[in-house]
Amino acid sequence: MAEQVLRERCVRTLFKRGIARLRDAQVPSFTLAAELLLLHVLGRDRTWIYAHPEQEVSAADAERFFALIARRAAGEPTQHLTGKQEFWGLEFEVTPDVLIPRPETEHVIEVALDRLAVRELRAGLKPTLSGEGLQIVDIGTGSGCIAIALAKELHGSTIFATDISEAALAIAHRNSLRHRFSDRIHFIKSNLLDKITEHGSHFFDLIVSNPPYIGRREATTLMREVQDHEPEIALYGGEEGYELYADLIAQAAAHLKPGGILVLELGHNTLPAVRPLLDAPTWTSAAVTNDLAGIPRVIAAERA
Repeated sequence: MAEQVLRERCVRTLFKRGIARLRDAQVPSFTLAAELLLLHVLGRDRTWIYAHPEQEVSAADAERFFALIARRAAGEPTQHLTGKQEFWGLEFEVTPDVLIPRPETEHVIEVALDRLAVRELRAGLKPTLSGEGLQIVDIGTGSGCIAIALAKELHGSTIFATDISEAALAIAHRNSLRHRFSDRIHFIKSNLLDKITEHGSHFFDLIVSNPPYIGRREATTLMREVQDHEPEIALYGGEEGYELYADLIAQAAAHLKPGGILVLELGHNTLPAVRPLLDAPTWTSAAVTNDLAGIPRVIAAERA
């Protein structure tokens, strides 16, 4: 009987039962979700899990694991249960107060770095991409993932990160402390760029943003993990979803240096509304980058 109890609490058995429960609940990527929750509870890495399938798990850890499985089956995102999400090779704290960083947002970083490199080449400089002297703004920073990823790559830059949510700014600041970039990232409570001049900077080399771009009319089509658990203020950009872009682009034009770069993430259907805003004489070199699914994901342009 004792051996049976131990077998029922071994790593392999818990993992299989967790997978089965999430599969029955029609949770997306149920195997990965069960794995991440088990790793979180046991404080181990993937290598250890698969190398020790017969290892006994304590009754307390087993109970904690199945409690998290039940919450995931009910719709809570895995990232809220573990409190973390990876982005750009870094681990970020996430809570229901911030948007969970998505892999497609990494295209914003890639496009920004590419544009800066091209600008250096045009100026006859070797593209070192140290970011020396660059002034950068991340609008709607949320968890701080874009600002911190740029700080990692552009170690000579100064970054301002704005958000309208104090709770989000607190999380972003904690993430900057964790990755030791807090001395180079200045967090500002602001609606877009409304308060940026109060902090001593007026003109910037690069402005980036992953703004709210989902239309409220689309709310019922969202996965329950998104609709019920992620912050509305970070999701919805208006009834159609693209309403914020006009103000964002107008403010960016007023605060970018000549030749300064604007990089924006797009929603799956926002390009037709956003692209004409960058066809004005104020902007040049507008271009769109698709994500791995072929969806227009990032639009970038330069201040003329």
